[in-house]
Amino acid sequence: MMSGILEKFQSPGKGNGVRALKDMSHGLTVMIAEPYVYTVCRIKTACDHCLHRKEKLLRCSQCKVARYCNSHCQRKAWQGHKRECKCLRSTLPNVPPNSVRLVGKIIFKMLQKPDTASEELYTISDLQSHIKEASEEVKDGLRHLATALQHYLKEEIQEISQLPPGFQVLEYFGKVSAKVTCNSFTISDGEMQDVGVGLYPSMSLLNHSCDPNCVIVFEGTCLLLRTVKEIPKGEELTISYIDVKMPTQGRRDQLQRQYCFLCDCQRCLLRDKDEDMLAGDAEASREVESSVSRLEELLSQNTAEEALNLCKTLMNRYYLPDKNIYQLKILDCAMDASIDLGLWEEALHFGLRTLEPYSLYYSNYHPVRAVQLMKVGKLQNYQGLFAEAMKTLKQAFDIMKVTHGRDHGQTQQLAELMNDCEANMRGM
Repeated sequence: MMSGILEKFQSPGKGNGVRALKDMSHGLTVMIAEPYVYTVCRIKTACDHCLHRKEKLLRCSQCKVARYCNSHCQRKAWQGHKRECKCLRSTLPNVPPNSVRLVGKIIFKMLQKPDTASEELYTISDLQSHIKEASEEVKDGLRHLATALQHYLKEEIQEISQLPPGFQVLEYFGKVSAKVTCNSFTISDGEMQDVGVGLYPSMSLLNHSCDPNCVIVFEGTCLLLRTVKEIPKGEELTISYIDVKMPTQGRRDQLQRQYCFLCDCQRCLLRDKDEDMLAGDAEASREVESSVSRLEELLSQNTAEEALNLCKTLMNRYYLPDKNIYQLKILDCAMDASIDLGLWEEALHFGLRTLEPYSLYYSNYHPVRAVQLMKVGKLQNYQGLFAEAMKTLKQAFDIMKVTHGRDHGQTQQLAELMNDCEANMRGM
């Protein structure tokens, strides 16, 4: 997919980058990559092999940690899991964090098979760790991670001679861990829910912009880089490393902390949309912000009723406009909790209130906005509001055919939903 279309180059002030070798229209898949390694997010009920979410999964009979859709997924995963399995058994009843499992898989892969298709433009050894620029707090965290990793791998790597030459144990583990921190990608499913973390070396060449010309979506573990703007020949391809739905200072702080650079894109220089994001009373905004993590915790613990009650309490106590990003988060949580409880009218009420702010912050073509429109359209269709549903779903489709492509599973699911809605309208 990359030959003759893209090239690696030195981006002024940014180091390595990727630029277009010819004019590109929006809605193109310009890079496809399978991961060098990946691991499932432990808090999710997703298969360790295909990352599909499923309520009932089969556990690995040996480590009791890895989980699979069925015996087929388990067999396919075994080659990559067998060394990890022994390490996981040694840590029971404790389960290592995602980062430790991911770095462990990288080390096993480097020892057995250094070159893969995912390293077409950039290899695992080329990845930047930015460890020198990291804060002391980050360095201290990496040292703790390296120590945990050494303990985790002791069943499989007893001697330093088994590691690539020239590295001390903690130094080696620390460098690999730092590379993962700066270069890993969160893998999301069709509903933009995080299900895993993967390393895609060639994709790490892509630089950040808060107003990018490309987006990344996933089909299982496969990463797709899609253009969302017209890109002339010679222009650099960019993605957003973070969720852009946060004020300038929040974006800059996160990018500095995790990726060790200060963003100076046009959006940051102009502080674009900051006033909208923090609209309303400042004290009320801070109070609502402080409750967001508690709400997310309640939803992750499947206590939807308590989460919904807290959402309603916050909305009744603090009057913030829906475009305030913390109010918007409350509305999102309220919609999800209502869906979990089967309260469809309430879910639709909250969902409709999110659409205008989503169009403000995820302007043009953005997969997050497409998925939100699809969720609301699905609720409208379920409640018999077929004309309204069709209008909402068409908006979602217009975005998704650009961000995902017509052949993507999520786009096809949306097309089926639109057909169902159209059939319902004819049957009225």
